[in-house]
Amino acid sequence: MNVVKPKVVEVTFSPIDNARLANLCGAIDDNLRQIEAAFDVTISRRGEHCRVSGNTPQARLAADALRHFYDLATAPLSIDEVQLGLIEITNRNPAQQSVAGLLTRKADLHGRTTHQVQYLQQIQEHDITIGIGPAGTGKTYLAVASAVDAFERDLVQRIVLTRPAVEAGERLGFLPGDLAQKVDPYLRPLYDALYDLMGFEKVARAFEKGHIEIAPLAYMRGRTLNHAFIILDEAQNTTPEQMKMFLTRIGIGAKAVVTGDVTQIDLGRGQRSGLVEARQVLAEVRGIAFTDFDASDVVRHPLVARIVAAYEKHANDTK
Repeated sequence: MNVVKPKVVEVTFSPIDNARLANLCGAIDDNLRQIEAAFDVTISRRGEHCRVSGNTPQARLAADALRHFYDLATAPLSIDEVQLGLIEITNRNPAQQSVAGLLTRKADLHGRTTHQVQYLQQIQEHDITIGIGPAGTGKTYLAVASAVDAFERDLVQRIVLTRPAVEAGERLGFLPGDLAQKVDPYLRPLYDALYDLMGFEKVARAFEKGHIEIAPLAYMRGRTLNHAFIILDEAQNTTPEQMKMFLTRIGIGAKAVVTGDVTQIDLGRGQRSGLVEARQVLAEVRGIAFTDFDASDVVRHPLVARIVAAYEKHANDTK
């Protein structure tokens, strides 16, 4: 029986800068452990010399990550810097070109994977874009960022965010409070994205002036939304009738983005998802773009991508 020996890649930092090296490694070598987890390798270090052991392509990527973060480590590296950097290195594509910077509070906001870059380009170039994929791939966050960008550039007059009020077997009647308090938990991820991208005070002023509206999907019926950027989140929990209703609300000068994860449908037994049907019905309609995300696009802890991939493999194996 042949035993495959792991590939060893040597990395030496020169000229040596002990402060930069300490920032690279992090407290108790925490940054090195994150790099190990991201690429499934082992890193051993002695001074400015590192040995990376593992599968050949992964070991080389991990070595690239060490050099990349060493160049950045003029100050301590935050968890976000390390995790987002790892995602970019994993998905690096020489032919990949990101769209122009978005006008949000996040100056460095851009697509970090091939699918994210494609998604942002499609949002800019199409009136309707549908993003489908697992949690953590940036579908909603990048859609909200694109909406904020369009609003700041005066391309639209308002932002409308909506999602169906269906979650994991719960229904509105089981929640305390009036209608606004009942639907608030379902819309909280949209609030969070807005606050992060615009700031609390600016969002509050925009709500007061009616420039931003957040509402359950049921409130969209009968409306025509002109000169608006409309986002339907958690669209896997729409019925076909609701999806058709939403897509026909779009008026003059409007742009719409639909996001959802077809592996997390919380509709009742026997109900068909409007997002699944839309993927089939609208596939050949000009002016509508689809972006399909996968585990490689997950912008969270490196283990989340592995969890998503494991569930995808299990689902395929049990078909």
